[in-house]
Amino acid sequence: MPFVVDASVAANWLLPDEEPEALEAWRRITDDPALVPQHWWFEVRNVLLTAERRQRISPNSTTAILDRLARIRITFVAQPNDGSVFALARRHHLTFYDGAYLELAMREQIALATLDLALAAAAEREGVALVLAT
Repeated sequence: MPFVVDASVAANWLLPDEEPEALEAWRRITDDPALVPQHWWFEVRNVLLTAERRQRISPNSTTAILDRLARIRITFVAQPNDGSVFALARRHHLTFYDGAYLELAMREQIALATLDLALAAAAEREGVALVLAT
């Protein structure tokens, strides 16, 4: 069954110096596609650029990571209704970006994979299943 993956999980998968906290989501991605909002594309690439600037990875590593990412089953979904995302972000004090992950999981009635504690707590309050960290 598909599930939503946020950028924190993707960073955990892709950055070599991260402790492997998102193993369950990684196991699932081999069988189940991950759904992501459109901003995920930009968010993940910003994580990589920031990692380069902090000298955690090199530009060559970024290229290799993007090649690896291209082989993962990721499906981008259409934009949500603005009002739905604003309502969730306001209710749970989330960023608009995180509200979009939660809205997507709720709209599709699927689980959410995140390492963000505030987003995970909001998901639990909304009755959204979580893909456990390990």
